[in-house]
Amino acid sequence: MNSHQGNFVRASMIEAAPAPIQTGGLAYWLRKNLFATPKDTALTIISLLVLAWLVPPAVQWLFIDAAWTGGGRGVCATVAQGGSQPDGWSGACWAFVNAKFDQFLFGRYPIEERWRPALVGILFVLFLTPMLIPKVPYKNINAILLLAVLPILALILLPGGWFGLPFVETPLWGGLMVTLVLSFVGIAVSLPLGILLALGRRSTMPVIKMLCTFFIEVVRGIPLITVLFMASVMLPLFLPQGVTFDKFLRALIGVSFFASAYMAEVVRGGLQAIGKGQYEGADSLGLSYWQKMNLIVLPQALKLVIPGIVNTFIGLFKDTSLVSIIGMFDLLGIVRLNFSDANWASAVTPISGLIFAGFIFWLFCFGMSRYSGFMERVLDTSHKR
Repeated sequence: MNSHQGNFVRASMIEAAPAPIQTGGLAYWLRKNLFATPKDTALTIISLLVLAWLVPPAVQWLFIDAAWTGGGRGVCATVAQGGSQPDGWSGACWAFVNAKFDQFLFGRYPIEERWRPALVGILFVLFLTPMLIPKVPYKNINAILLLAVLPILALILLPGGWFGLPFVETPLWGGLMVTLVLSFVGIAVSLPLGILLALGRRSTMPVIKMLCTFFIEVVRGIPLITVLFMASVMLPLFLPQGVTFDKFLRALIGVSFFASAYMAEVVRGGLQAIGKGQYEGADSLGLSYWQKMNLIVLPQALKLVIPGIVNTFIGLFKDTSLVSIIGMFDLLGIVRLNFSDANWASAVTPISGLIFAGFIFWLFCFGMSRYSGFMERVLDTSHKR
């Protein structure tokens, strides 16, 4: 008995094992992501050298040598160019952006009436924020405020002509206000319309399927600039004499229809990804077509194509700059319009204005992209380990 027990008793101490590899902290992250292999190490070093070559001059031009304040082109031009900067100077002209900031926001909207679009913008943020936070309750009330109340208030406040408010023609609108209005309306219209077009294209009714397919393929087959041009120039030729409607409204309709055609194909991809068993299970419960779509199919399909939906939204937001073809001035258009101001004519004014416009576009697009990733994580039900 004792001999058998001896087989399970260690006669010597265990040898010291090497320390475990660190699995946390900055050193581990660097080793895993930047220096895991010789190839990764070489690419990391090359990237660091490129950044060291590009970043310091960019910081110098954008911030250190930039002209931040001033009342005219003199602060953004060298002595040889008729300005106050020393010869050989080059830096961003943020004084130009600062002087034109209100115009970049509201375009040529009357100064004394700019409180109206500012109020609409504040209400938009107040109504949108609760919709974007999943844990905030009363989503139905938020949706009514955002999609029903806000458009009515905007229709009253922005053009005016109601309740004693002076009328402001849409050709005076411009800047970020036009970009946001076009984007919000386009997004709010294109998503539900795109869902209906996607369902129509998959319909078993030949007429509905043919009409939806025709609309999607025709609109997707022509550039947005052509849609805007036709809505602005060609459409009035087909209307009865004396009948017309606002140019900005035509742009809204054109942008919304164009985005809805692309949205329809995104949603159709999500519908095709849903297994046949989901449809059969809904049918076995006796659900009607619209109950099946609203309760079973569409929630799963839309969750699958969140990246595609947000990608369409981002494309729509950037495509609003094309309204300049019909004489409307969005953010980019109003920035470019101010390049012709002789009081700010300098070599660095155009690039400074374009960098500012590009940063604003990037800020909104990056925000939508990050929120898309957040919603994907919130709605993820794959239970990945």
